[in-house]
Amino acid sequence: MIKGGKLRPRLAVFRSLKHISAQVIDDTVGRTIVAAHDWEVPKSLKSMERAAAVGRLIGEKAKNNGIESAVFDRRHYKFHGRVKALAEAARGVGLKF
Repeated sequence: MIKGGKLRPRLAVFRSLKHISAQVIDDTVGRTIVAAHDWEVPKSLKSMERAAAVGRLIGEKAKNNGIESAVFDRRHYKFHGRVKALAEAARGVGLKF
């Protein structure tokens, strides 16, 4: 199991057939620091664009909370498609993992 700490929290991704969300978690205290869901972005976007928008959003929220790097937890999902789009967009705004 992937665990994150205070200096390098865990960026956990959840993907369903229609939605995608991400949260940055400090596992030492079991607290979600920031979270983003695709209902926070325009519904007019396609699924890959929505995933990228969620990635940018979680990256910006993390940077605003002083988080520079994280451990990427994709769970059992392949690093492909929407999961990859979210990860690359989060990296694009400066989040390191």
